[in-house]
Amino acid sequence: MPNSQNAQQSTAADSGTVYSPRLCNEDLAPTRDQNWSWYNIFSFWMSDVHSMGGYVVAASFFTLGLASWQVLLCLLVGICIVQLCANLVAKPSQMAGVPYAVISRQAFGVFGANIPAVIRGLIAFAWYGIQTWLAANALMLVVLKFWPSLASLTTGAFLGLSPLGWICFAIMWVLQAMVFWHGMSAIKRFIDIAGPAVYVVMLALAGWIVYKTGFDGISFTLASKSLSAGEQTWQMITATALVVSYFSGPLLNFGDFSRYGKSMDEIRRGNRWGLPFNFLLFSIVTVVIVSGTQSLFGRMITDPIETVSRVGNDLAVAIGLLTMITATIGINIVANFVSPAFDFSNCSPQKISFRTGGMIAAVGSILLTPWNLFNSPELIHYTLDVLGAFIGPLFGILIADFYLIKRGKVSVDDLFDDTPKGKYWYRNGFNPKAIGALIPSVAVGLVIGFIPALHEVANFSWFIGVFLGGVTYRWLAREERETAGAASFSSRVATQKE
Repeated sequence: MPNSQNAQQSTAADSGTVYSPRLCNEDLAPTRDQNWSWYNIFSFWMSDVHSMGGYVVAASFFTLGLASWQVLLCLLVGICIVQLCANLVAKPSQMAGVPYAVISRQAFGVFGANIPAVIRGLIAFAWYGIQTWLAANALMLVVLKFWPSLASLTTGAFLGLSPLGWICFAIMWVLQAMVFWHGMSAIKRFIDIAGPAVYVVMLALAGWIVYKTGFDGISFTLASKSLSAGEQTWQMITATALVVSYFSGPLLNFGDFSRYGKSMDEIRRGNRWGLPFNFLLFSIVTVVIVSGTQSLFGRMITDPIETVSRVGNDLAVAIGLLTMITATIGINIVANFVSPAFDFSNCSPQKISFRTGGMIAAVGSILLTPWNLFNSPELIHYTLDVLGAFIGPLFGILIADFYLIKRGKVSVDDLFDDTPKGKYWYRNGFNPKAIGALIPSVAVGLVIGFIPALHEVANFSWFIGVFLGGVTYRWLAREERETAGAASFSSRVATQKE
């Protein structure tokens, strides 16, 4: 149940209110376990940051022609923007103790919330496959190090993967499902360990690079091409926007985890350590490793799997790659299992449980073979642009509704009321104003993304989407805001006490 020091509300058990079975199950109801400390939130962000995907995305910014210090600055500015947005989106879910899909009912309606839930769940399909594929590659290197005779299984391909690739992918798929199947408590314990473990390997790898090359071999002015001062400035702005786009998925559904926070103070502290501080350290280590590979191997290597595989000692390689596998399992669970688990459960609470929802995403990721999306820096950036086109408007509408329209209040009981008397019933359970703001905002983002002449603008698709979604919804719902304080409903209202 939401912390009594932070919210004034009643749950079904407390007030005798009966929540509709069409909108509620054990996983979606206001949680009674708001026991996550700042360290648990810190660990959540470590799992998001310390992944092979995050490493590849950060390293791919070198292809933009930026120096190492410029890349580092872009990463830091971008992650500070993420921190600010994380604090904003965490508050309504922490107050009410409900996941993102449920808090979306406040803006989209009790049934209309299935729209953003399904969109977020479908996006998780692709990212689950991408991260699992990256981990499978690491596992395949470990296997070939100790059993080189299996190299024959790397020839030939079915849907883009070799036989050994499919075997490794299946192993990773099952391992992640096993962790997820044991519920949020097991996930909490897992991410508390996974994030710190990656630091050990990353620091060891950076130390090995420096040992081999010396400090003179680490260049912080490394760039793959020469740019003018104006071009560098533009590319830095672009890189900063892409950092935010990369985190836009877990950022949108951060409420799935902030709902368990003891207080907003704990969450803000966790965000502060888990984002700017943690990401800065991770970025510095990444810059050292990537720039050092130029001196050590004669070319810049942006793939951490390839870098680790070049370490001479087989045991060290195995430990390093297995740790990276652990890190990837961590981000996959927090970003691509938990989100669709709640999102799809929201669509049919009595038929789809938390576990079933997560497994739907896992199975769907295989059918989409999304590893093909992540095979080049250009395609990485294109994927992030399309992702931002969908997620940006959803974020903008949610923030505008809670802070500007609802004035920081949540009528918790009405989130589970499927009758016309409910505050979030709107029109047959759907809010036409939210949907009316979402459709054109997403359309504009997709048009920008698919028109080659607007390629440079497409890098800012998330920001464009947030602005269009938020401003459009604020204008459409302006009358609702004017009467928000006058409306009377039977449910209790959750309000944050700062």
